[in-house]
Amino acid sequence: MMTLPLYVQGAWFVGALLFIFGLKGMSSPTSARQGIVWAGYGMLIAIAATFLIPGLQNLALMILALVVGASAAWISGKKVKMTDMPQMVAIYNGMGGGAAAAIAAIAFARGDAHGTVATTLAVIGALIGSVSFTGSCVAYAKLQGLLKKAHRLPAQNGVNVVLALAAIVLGGTMIVTAPARPELIYAFFAIALLLGLIVTLPIGGADMPVVISLFNAFTGLAVGFEGYVQGNPALIIAGIVVGAAGTLLTQLMAKAMNRPISNILFTPMVASGAGEAIEGTMKELSGLDAAAMMRYASKVIIVPGYGMAVAHAQHKVWEMTSILEEAGVEVKFAIHPVAGRMPGHMNVLLAEAGVPYDKIFDLEEINGEFGQADVALVIGANDVVNPSARTDKTSPIYGMPILDADKAQNVIVIKRGKGTGYSGVENALFYTENCRMLYGDAQPMAGEIIQHLKSMG
Repeated sequence: MMTLPLYVQGAWFVGALLFIFGLKGMSSPTSARQGIVWAGYGMLIAIAATFLIPGLQNLALMILALVVGASAAWISGKKVKMTDMPQMVAIYNGMGGGAAAAIAAIAFARGDAHGTVATTLAVIGALIGSVSFTGSCVAYAKLQGLLKKAHRLPAQNGVNVVLALAAIVLGGTMIVTAPARPELIYAFFAIALLLGLIVTLPIGGADMPVVISLFNAFTGLAVGFEGYVQGNPALIIAGIVVGAAGTLLTQLMAKAMNRPISNILFTPMVASGAGEAIEGTMKELSGLDAAAMMRYASKVIIVPGYGMAVAHAQHKVWEMTSILEEAGVEVKFAIHPVAGRMPGHMNVLLAEAGVPYDKIFDLEEINGEFGQADVALVIGANDVVNPSARTDKTSPIYGMPILDADKAQNVIVIKRGKGTGYSGVENALFYTENCRMLYGDAQPMAGEIIQHLKSMG
C-alpha cells in the first residue's frame, strides 16, 4: 500500500472531525440543521483531498460518478415529501452499505493482499455491507408500498442460520486462501446479498424503525472497516462513529419496544392469540364534539403516529394547535421512540410543520403529565398507546413502554378504521369509558375540528 502525502491525510482527518462535529449537532433538533452543514463541509473536504492523491487514475470515471450521484441526490432531495423520508433514508443507507461492499469486491477482484488483519476486516465489511444493501432495499420497498406484506419462509430461522454460516465459511476461506479465487468471491457475495434479503422480508412495519437503525449501524461499520483496508482515516473515523451511533440508537429503539434485537430479526411481531378479553365498546363522537372538548380544556396532549404521516396532516395539526393556544389551552406533543417508520419520524414531520421544539416531549418527559391532561388527542397511533402492554402477559407487546394516554380525563382517537395496529393486537384504550373515536383520515378530520374551533371564537 502506498504512503499518502501528509496534506491528503491531514485533509481527510479534518473532514472526519467536521463529520463528528456535524453528528454531534444532529443530536439536538435546535442544532441539527447546522450539524448537517458541518458534516457536508467535511465530506466536501474529504472528496477534494482524494483528487490530490499522486498518480490517481480513472479521474474521468470518478468525476462522472460524482456528477451522477450528486445530481440524483439533489433531484430526489428536492422532490421527496417529508412523509416519504423513511424510505429515502432506507434506500440511501442501503447505497452506503452497497458502496462499502463494492470497495471490498474490487479489492478482492484485483487480488490485493493486505495481510490477515486487513483481509479479515475487508471480508467482515463486505458481509455486513452486502446485508445492509439488500436489507435496506427491502425496507425501502416495504415503506414505499411496493411490498404490501411480510414474507416468511416455512423454516425461516433455519434458512437464516444456514445462509449466515455459509457466508462465514466462505469468508473465512477467502481470508485463508487470499487472494481468493473468482468463483469463491462470487459465491460469498451472492450468499451475503441473499442473507440480507431473506432476513428482512419477514419483518413487519412495527419493527421497521429498529431495522432501519440497525442497517445504519451496519453501513457505518462496513465503511469503517473498508476505510482501514484502503488506509483512509476519513472513512475509518466517519464509519466507526456512525456505526457506534447506529448501534446505540438500535439498542435504545429495541428497549423502547421491549424486544431484543434477536427477536426483531428472527421472531416477527404477530398476535399469538386472542389475549385477554376486552370489555366495552368503541364509542364514536363528532368533529364538533371533539372541537368543543379541546376548546374548553385547560391542557391537551397530542400523540401523533404513522396515521398522521400518511394523511399529511402535520400542518393541519399545527394550525389546530395554534388556535387552541390562542384560546388559552396548553398544548404539548408526546412522542414515542418508535412512532412512525424511522427514528425521529414524528419529530421531523412536526418540525417541518413549524411546531416549536419546546412543545415536543419524549415518552419519559411527558408520561407523568397525562394524569393532569383534560384531553389526550391520539392521531393515527395505535400500539404505542395500548394499555395491554402493561396488563396482558399474552400480548406480543407486553412490557413495551407506552404513552399513558389512557390516564387523561378524556381521550379522542382519530383513526381511519377499526383495524388493529401492526402488532395485530386489539387496542384496549379504544374500549375504555373515557375514550371516543373520530373515524377518518387525519387531515380532513383535523380540518373539520379547525372549522368548528373557529366558529366557537
